[in-house]
Amino acid sequence: MQVQYQLDTTQLNINFIESIKALFGEDRKIEITVKDEEKSRDDTEYLLSNPHNAKRLMKSIENIENNKDKLIHKSLEDLGIN
Repeated sequence: MQVQYQLDTTQLNINFIESIKALFGEDRKIEITVKDEEKSRDDTEYLLSNPHNAKRLMKSIENIENNKDKLIHKSLEDLGIN
């Protein structure tokens, strides 16, 4: 099971910890990752932050949209990847 929480640091308290324990159980190994949402950027935002990359990305998207009938679809099995 995977759960993602988005909250303010003011909401980090014993009730939050207890809710995680109740959700996953008392005797389980879990992994917790914390990141600063204001400082993290997704890949698209990163690519669009550079004007040259943004232009190339938008041109690629436009090219795909204008040529959907010419696209070839392959599954992982078709490519020999299992």
